[in-house]
Amino acid sequence: MTRNTRFPEATPPQTEQRPRPDTWHNITRVDEYAWLRAENWQEVFKDPSTLDPAIRSHLEAENAYQAALMEDTGTLRKQLFSEMKGRIKEDDSSVPMKDGPFAYGSSFKLGGEQPRYFRIPSAGGAEEIILDGDHEAEGKAYFRIGGIDHSSDHRRLLWAFDDKGSEFFSLRVRDLSNGGDLDDQVSDTGGSGVWNTSNDGFFYTRVDANHRPSKIFFHDIGTQTASDRLIYEETDPGFFMSVGGSRRNEWIFIAINDHETSEYRLLPAGDPLAVPRIVAPRETGLQYDLEEGGDIFFILTNADGAKDFKIVTAPVADPSRANWRDLVPHEPGRLILSMLSFQNFLVRLERKDGLPRIVIHERATGEEHLIAFDEEAFSLGLSGSYEYDTETMRFTYSSMTTPAQVFDYDMRSRERVLLKTQEVPSGHDPENYVTRRLMAKSHDGELVPVSLIYHRETPLDGTAPCLLYGYGSYGITVPAAFNTNCLSLADRGFVYAIAHVRGGKDKGFSWYEDGKRAKKMNTFRDFIAVARHLVAENYTSHDRIVAQGGSAGGMLMGAIANMAPDAFGAIIAEVPFVDVLTTMLDETLPLTPPEWPEWGNPIQSEDDYRTIAAYSPYDNVTALDYPPILAVAGLTDPRVTYWEPAKWVARLRARGTSGNPALFKINMDAGHAGASGRFSRLEEIAYTYAFALKATDKASQTG
Repeated sequence: MTRNTRFPEATPPQTEQRPRPDTWHNITRVDEYAWLRAENWQEVFKDPSTLDPAIRSHLEAENAYQAALMEDTGTLRKQLFSEMKGRIKEDDSSVPMKDGPFAYGSSFKLGGEQPRYFRIPSAGGAEEIILDGDHEAEGKAYFRIGGIDHSSDHRRLLWAFDDKGSEFFSLRVRDLSNGGDLDDQVSDTGGSGVWNTSNDGFFYTRVDANHRPSKIFFHDIGTQTASDRLIYEETDPGFFMSVGGSRRNEWIFIAINDHETSEYRLLPAGDPLAVPRIVAPRETGLQYDLEEGGDIFFILTNADGAKDFKIVTAPVADPSRANWRDLVPHEPGRLILSMLSFQNFLVRLERKDGLPRIVIHERATGEEHLIAFDEEAFSLGLSGSYEYDTETMRFTYSSMTTPAQVFDYDMRSRERVLLKTQEVPSGHDPENYVTRRLMAKSHDGELVPVSLIYHRETPLDGTAPCLLYGYGSYGITVPAAFNTNCLSLADRGFVYAIAHVRGGKDKGFSWYEDGKRAKKMNTFRDFIAVARHLVAENYTSHDRIVAQGGSAGGMLMGAIANMAPDAFGAIIAEVPFVDVLTTMLDETLPLTPPEWPEWGNPIQSEDDYRTIAAYSPYDNVTALDYPPILAVAGLTDPRVTYWEPAKWVARLRARGTSGNPALFKINMDAGHAGASGRFSRLEEIAYTYAFALKATDKASQTG
């Protein structure tokens, strides 16, 4: 690979090598950059000032290096930011959702970074701001609001915030009669809580020192948190846990799961002294989700071989598995994603033939109907509901060219009412863009869906640059949804593409299974196949493809860099999970035990060790002609720790042979989600887009 001369030559930080051997299953690896992991990482997440000065100095040197290489893009970044900001309605507001005497919603004020939460009387009246995020964020380098939950008597608000980026949330209680917070404050929570029936206390999840949600507590308003009652403790570190409530305020749901097994425990919302009862004991591979239904529960499950899931019912009196009865039978190829129940209807969101659809099921008759849509590819979402006894449900719709729309739908009359269409203040004409759905043949003959958007005037002769995005893990499907930001690339002649690779559920549950554990290589090969297909179809050329992915998608970026560096002109890896083997061997890290079902457990299994070692990006960096690579991370990220990309970039520089730069940009005041404000986040996107434009010689081109 020829060196990309669009980046100036500059001397990168010289990362000291301190070789440290590590042996498992009689296999020894040597990690020369292990010292970049702070020994007191748990303390750093809560107080970044405690970071080892030597490590801080190195990270600051990395930031100085990337700033030098990107210095000439300053004007471009400002222009990109201005464009993307211009597509956002600054004083935007959600459509308020009714809950008895009030309707609740969120909004932004002009220039505001953080959301404001409000309510208005359902019968009409003045808007009341109940939580102002900008006010709460004053003086803080980082601030993010977590879950909010108003009490059923509408007198109080339970809200959570994180002011470090490390996802240790604090819970506060606001008195809505005067706007002041009570003395009650609970620290180190999972980010949300739920009220009991009488609204004089709440349930919440406490995370431990390793950032794992291990205990459910109940807090009585006005008492010391030290006296909070322990409701349930999860002793298996391999399981996530959360607590939620039903819309009728009758039940508290304790949801326990990893990536392949789930378990629910129930207790009456009015009796915090009750012992939670199990719905169905955890059984490896058995997954289920619970939804209230009056005297029954609706259960979405893969039980009895229902790979693409089915819906069963169970009596509230005894919802154990022996009493599960099929309501919506399993249908291979129709993946049921979620459900929402009402007094007279059950709504489900499912995916069939690669596209989402909404099905309305009338409970009394069993009659079903679909809500129809016209476009070839689109994104759908259920918006939830505060109310149970209603015949109106809400959903969202968009496509890559159609701005997001919010609808209310009368489930009985089948009337659809458009409540809101996403405004693009600077203007948006869908006719200026083309969206396509392609199928790329992978190494084993499987057809990988690809979603594209590009400007109508973009030549399709192989000269157009392309940003190719991918994820491919945890069964997460990347929707073909409207994205105002990518229009800045499309307007500059880019083809913007999403590779729906295996590891997601784009083509059903099997699509997920074929991209995990022993079959993980399919994810990477699919992405490479998509790149080669786009070149073969003259959408772009290999030296003009910029690959992008974040988190587990960042792992994808690291893997394809090692497997096919010649297929990409540049790579952007955001909060990249690139040191997979080391992380999965360290059970003290926050997410390691719950992640074993997704990647394998290399501690116990030599086969899993060898499988992960075969693709783990950091372990496979070697003397290759790598393209320019940008890694982006956050210091207080508990999901993908900062030292993973720091080590990866150091090794890329030491071993790569192309002379192309490896840049590492680390936000010293943020975590996994990046900057917390909506405009601060746009500045980060402008930076990554500027890198893509620079790498493809488009940096001088205006929109």
